[in-house]
Amino acid sequence: MCGIVGITGNKNAVDILLNGLQRLEYRGYDSAGIYVNSQDGKEYLVKEKGRIDDLREEIGADVHGSSGIGHTRWATHGVPSKENAHPHVSADGRFFLVHNGVIGNFAELKATYLQDVNFASDTDTEVIVQLIAKFAKEEKLATKEAFKKVISLVDESSSYSFLLMDNQEPETLYVAKNKSPLLIGVGEGFNVVCSDAIAMLDQTHDFIELVDGEIVIVKPQSVTIEDPQGNVIDRKPFHVDTDASEVEKGAYPYYMLKEIDEQPTVMRSLIKHYIADDGSVTIDDALLNSMKKADRLYIVAAGTSYHAGLVGKELFEGLMKTPTEVHVASEFGYNPPLLSEKPFFIFLTQSGETADSRQVLAQVNKWGYESLTITNVENSTLSREATFTLLLYAGPEIAVASTKAYTGQIALEAILAKKLGEEKGVSAATSFDVAHELTMVANGMQELVDEKSQYEQIAANALATTRNAFYIGRAIDYDVAQEAALKLKEVSYVQTEGFASGELKHGTIALIEEGTPVIAIITGAKTANHTRSNTQEVLARGANVIKIVSRNLAEDGDQIILPDVHPLLTPLLAIVPCQLLAYYTSLQRGYDVDKPRNLAKSVTVE
Repeated sequence: MCGIVGITGNKNAVDILLNGLQRLEYRGYDSAGIYVNSQDGKEYLVKEKGRIDDLREEIGADVHGSSGIGHTRWATHGVPSKENAHPHVSADGRFFLVHNGVIGNFAELKATYLQDVNFASDTDTEVIVQLIAKFAKEEKLATKEAFKKVISLVDESSSYSFLLMDNQEPETLYVAKNKSPLLIGVGEGFNVVCSDAIAMLDQTHDFIELVDGEIVIVKPQSVTIEDPQGNVIDRKPFHVDTDASEVEKGAYPYYMLKEIDEQPTVMRSLIKHYIADDGSVTIDDALLNSMKKADRLYIVAAGTSYHAGLVGKELFEGLMKTPTEVHVASEFGYNPPLLSEKPFFIFLTQSGETADSRQVLAQVNKWGYESLTITNVENSTLSREATFTLLLYAGPEIAVASTKAYTGQIALEAILAKKLGEEKGVSAATSFDVAHELTMVANGMQELVDEKSQYEQIAANALATTRNAFYIGRAIDYDVAQEAALKLKEVSYVQTEGFASGELKHGTIALIEEGTPVIAIITGAKTANHTRSNTQEVLARGANVIKIVSRNLAEDGDQIILPDVHPLLTPLLAIVPCQLLAYYTSLQRGYDVDKPRNLAKSVTVE
């Protein structure tokens, strides 16, 4: 959950590292640092607590170099501080290391090998760099061999991306990874390293993916990949079409608002990529055949993607008539359910690097079952390791709180469920014109995002100063309520819960006080009157009720009216006002909307 960048062979190393870190700040922002080497005997290590802008202020005009490494941190070991910031340096001043992940046996390694070393930080990372220095000096090992030896001592359950520099070989970057993402970017006369391609899109669009266990030696004119046995591997780069400008905020004050506004475009992008001009869905036959054979689908995800999976269950069961279960990845990995005879697994992940989901996928692969990853990031780890991949084509999502990836996941689930149900002869699917319906969704989203002042006012009146809040709904609206609650608590720190509205009277209603905001989502004809009845129950106890209602179910006094769309696709519209309410509540409370406290975008540790 940290960001890593590195470069060799470019005299503008400082600017390239800082700009790369700025683009990766969504991965961690409690401290940052860079190490650069001018290759003429001068080197510079600058670290600072806080954001990348704080680091920039600490870097003097004299700091320069043609190779270097950088890091933006989300703390796992040790409090956010200058001392705990990366890069970490060995006691002899020779080696510099940045690291993303967690070293499970760092305490054991420290006690076994490093009792005589004075540590400058509280991190697990410093143990690694001190070990490299120890083996290089005492056993007279070359840097690569010392690096490999230390990696061999790291517990297999650990996650890491390592980027190492030796000031005696200032042109060379040493790279290794396990369970944590890292890419090599190929330039002309220079090469880069990054934990996400977006960090270096202004330098190159050609990247080499890395596999766990490999050692990579990066120099200005070469990239050498070795497997654990030392065999050299020839791997061609893949091309990333994303334009660097897509990573910028443009005229928007925050990425979150930009990404909320981009959701209609995401709907149209999915139509373009997956639906032909004649309205037929174009998805790989091998995937379709594999899923049609399944007697049960298992959706595995975390956070917002888990909530998209809850809606996906409604779609697959409604359009495909295949029983579907949705599981929290971190729970499934250690407490898997009894599986059906012919299971098929779907992994939902925005980044394609979610550690909790990846460890489940590793088990699924060992069991020999087929799987699909639905992700926004091509060539990501879960994409590579699953049997099949479907991409969201949503463009980079930078804000920590996911918005367009969530709606993209639901829309793609709808496209997939339509095709599978159609091939199985399910009438609900054959009559479901998914291209038309998603076009209606895109138009409805546009109508909603064009009414921002309405949500800003509701947030100011009901949420800007409240201590807690509730979202309620029934059936598919309950699925949305859970995601809506997560959005509000993520960015505004309002203690918010999403509840099945029928469950309020079974305990939760005890929490309702005078003025407590209760936001009811009402899009289902079968449950509308029941949810309205539940709003009367909380009104009688002093709640401040806000209703989000589909137009065909609206009544006088309903505050937020949604355009009508297909009943299975109402979550795509119902979530938009909730996203905007979260955004404006955070803004009115004076918080950083894109970078909420204690959170990071790509969760690469368990």
